[in-house]
Amino acid sequence: MKKIKKIKIKVNGKFSTINENLSLFTLLNQLKIPLKKVAIELNHEIVDKKKLNNIKLRKDDKIEIVHFIGGG
Repeated sequence: MKKIKKIKIKVNGKFSTINENLSLFTLLNQLKIPLKKVAIELNHEIVDKKKLNNIKLRKDDKIEIVHFIGGG
């Protein structure tokens, strides 16, 4: 049986350990992030939400999740 490797990433400044080859979409689902209300940045680049499922996270990736706040 193949052992699942773990990798370390940083999400909003905090280290997290996740399974290797996890998609960005799956991670956001696990964190219960409402995709319609956030912007996602991976390694200092804004991510197109249509591509979240195709992006596999790698060791030392840095993810920033910015929530939109309404106001007036």
